[in-house]
Amino acid sequence: MLPWIHLATAAAPGGDRLRLLRRGDEFSIRLERGNELMNSRLSGSEEALATLALDRLSGRPAPRVLIGGLGMGFTLRAAQKAAPPDARLIVSEIVPDLVDWAGLHMAAVFGDCLADPRVEVRPGDVLSEIRGAEGAFDAILLDVDNGPDGLTRADNDALYMEEGLRSAHRALSPRGILAIWSAAPDAAFTKRLTQAGFEVRAHAVRAGRTKRGARHTVWIAARQGG
Repeated sequence: MLPWIHLATAAAPGGDRLRLLRRGDEFSIRLERGNELMNSRLSGSEEALATLALDRLSGRPAPRVLIGGLGMGFTLRAAQKAAPPDARLIVSEIVPDLVDWAGLHMAAVFGDCLADPRVEVRPGDVLSEIRGAEGAFDAILLDVDNGPDGLTRADNDALYMEEGLRSAHRALSPRGILAIWSAAPDAAFTKRLTQAGFEVRAHAVRAGRTKRGARHTVWIAARQGG
């Protein structure tokens, strides 16, 4: 078996460090202490995050979509396939080095997706984007950390607690969609979404693109109220 080759290291907020590794045509982004955050061969659930959400926006003109976390671009590319030509796809990425890695080390994975005129990459915290918006987005797609059970940053918890969910509710247009990726199901989080004013469905989706292997969770939460 080919060995993993270390390509780059990036500093993340809160003192964490991310490592980019390559083995043949496979890429892995890991915490320096060892936990794997994403792998280029396991894209199924990240793609489902976009396709399930955009399906709920079918027929809506010029949808504005906020994507929290660039990662390896799986959610973005799935959104590009599903979104109409007049969509706006805004990617909020808190680790600027990941954007650099996309065009340098992982060009084979990303292709030309960041050149799409519908796409805008904004460096910074997606929670700040959400808090600064009111009715601005038709969908918010969050692939941040490990889901509600934060793994990399304690600050990410603010996205998933009551205040963060209510901020997301305000940032969405009527019947807008909040879609959230998680490594595992969480009944308490489903309840918090409902209490924050969302109509919720939790989907169990495969981590990869086959019918085998681990499952992840994607919540599709529709904004209720005016």
